[in-house]
Amino acid sequence: MPDTRSDILISVAALTELLSASLDLIVLDISDDLETTPLERNVIPGALAASLASDFSGPATKDGGRRPLPSSESLQNTLRGFGINRGSTVVVYDNAGGAQAGRAWWTLRWAGHQNVRLLDGGLAAWCDAGQGSSSEPACASAKGDIEVSPGGMPVIDAVRSAEIARRGILLDARGRKGYEGDPEIPTTGHIPGAMCAGAKDVLDANGFFKSTEELQAMFRDLGADRGLPVGVYCGSGNAAAFELVGLYAAGLEAPLYVGSWSAWIGDPSRPIVQGNERG
Repeated sequence: MPDTRSDILISVAALTELLSASLDLIVLDISDDLETTPLERNVIPGALAASLASDFSGPATKDGGRRPLPSSESLQNTLRGFGINRGSTVVVYDNAGGAQAGRAWWTLRWAGHQNVRLLDGGLAAWCDAGQGSSSEPACASAKGDIEVSPGGMPVIDAVRSAEIARRGILLDARGRKGYEGDPEIPTTGHIPGAMCAGAKDVLDANGFFKSTEELQAMFRDLGADRGLPVGVYCGSGNAAAFELVGLYAAGLEAPLYVGSWSAWIGDPSRPIVQGNERG
């Protein structure tokens, strides 16, 4: 059965309680690339700084795209370095609307660690609630014993994505601009048959996830509950993973095309559609 919303998301109030009570809680502050853009902001007290580029992604390749999955061995070493144990509760958040934390959430679950939740509203919600912050990220107190077991979340490749676009519902999570592309740039546009479904649509006007009922209605309007195969992609797998947070919170499931558009255009023979028609 699909997970309940409380298994996917955590509120500021609930995180505050966990911080005061849990002996095996790991909070990860997710940035896009700490190597090229050092962290120059406060974090939730006790949070460890993590880089989406170096900690949760493998080296970019033409076939795998800009942000492919890391090797199991590399990811396990990284997660153990954060002090994550087999029984740890992990909470991820970011300060960038959720796409970075969403990809970290998805990758941890793909690695077989189901006890991970995304902070609803991110760092902004934490600060708006009057909670304190720290000028320096924490360091892990000890090495963890987590065992990475790939396959905890379903994935699809380019061939399967194209099939879903033809026969089912392939959601493009980039938003209208990325979906339509630029007529002057031939490598922009969308996979033929894909539907535009911007990841930001899972949030309300205040930056929190919409209610379960609203999420279910949104995905129902997109056709994601009709028994047809469903898949999600974006530019490099980040926004799509964030959209999947909303999909799972609504009680639905779907696979991620990890390489997404950055991998799709790695093969110049693959078709591209520009404009607002599915094609």
